[in-house]
Amino acid sequence: MVLGVLVFGLSLATLSGQMGVATDLPFPLLVLIAAVAGVAAWFAPRAWWPLAAVGALVYVAFAMWPPLLVASYYAGTTLRERRGIAAYAGMGVVTVALSAGVGALIGGQREHLTGALGNATLIGAAGIGLPLVFGLWVRARRDMLAAAHERAERLEREQVMRAEQARTQERARIAREMHDVVAHRVSLMVMHAGALEVGTSDTRTAEAAALIGDIGREALANLRDVLGVLRSPALPAPRAPQPTLADLDGLLDQSRALGIALTRHDEGEARSLGPTVERTAYRVVQEALANVHKHAGETSADVSIRFLPSSLEVVANHPPVRQAAPLPESGWGLVGLRERVELVGGTLHAGHREDGGFELRARIPA
Repeated sequence: MVLGVLVFGLSLATLSGQMGVATDLPFPLLVLIAAVAGVAAWFAPRAWWPLAAVGALVYVAFAMWPPLLVASYYAGTTLRERRGIAAYAGMGVVTVALSAGVGALIGGQREHLTGALGNATLIGAAGIGLPLVFGLWVRARRDMLAAAHERAERLEREQVMRAEQARTQERARIAREMHDVVAHRVSLMVMHAGALEVGTSDTRTAEAAALIGDIGREALANLRDVLGVLRSPALPAPRAPQPTLADLDGLLDQSRALGIALTRHDEGEARSLGPTVERTAYRVVQEALANVHKHAGETSADVSIRFLPSSLEVVANHPPVRQAAPLPESGWGLVGLRERVELVGGTLHAGHREDGGFELRARIPA
């Protein structure tokens, strides 16, 4: 829009003699010619050839230079083949020659401006050649910037691919180390538990050994799932059924067999909440019991499952009792559990109570 108005104003100034050769045409006709040039310039960013055609005609007839100057610039930014550039340059030479011939026929100021060979050449170079060269430079610069941008994007993609490859290799390395360090020792624990179960004559010892063996085999199964995730960047589909609230009693019985007095409280109307919600609740209780084993030893603990109208609340707490030699811990259990709960839109609170005990409270949208 601004370009069209600018070309219209310059063309009208040229036709009226302020910036070119004055003509004897009526002023309304001059406004019409300038308006045609302005409209053609308005559409020049989308199609420059109508402006070039209008510019060539009005330059030959009236020595009106603004339309041809603008058209030459857009031709330079658009044309890519040498034949097209040469054809446009040839058209410019022909236009300047015809304008010089018309100037020689008309005479007067027009002959002085365009009829002289030197003036015609200078005007053609300034009105056609320089804008064409400038447009070619602008197009070359745009192409160079586009190529640099594309190269930067390609390098960024390659960097992301290299980083992903490095992560994959690191996953595989961690998986191998975990297999060597953890899986081997857990397997030995399961084997010794099985040997103790078979070789002992004490019933309680045999039951404890069987329980240790079952827990060890479950740990190996979970470890295989973790190693599968580490070996592959994509999360594999679980092969075994994932735990839900229906499996919670079995988890509590394992801890009861280790000497922990566990009490379960269910509040509200029990209902099916979907595998994701129930699996998350199961993991909350599992982490709470793991903390009891590490920090409280053989003590008591309460687990509450509250079925609320729009959510499920899981509360687990234990009194302030600490065993003499606590089990080693990584410090990342609660962090990972918080991430798991927040991924499903829930909240997790873990901290000490006023009496010194510890409470784990999770609210999961259902």
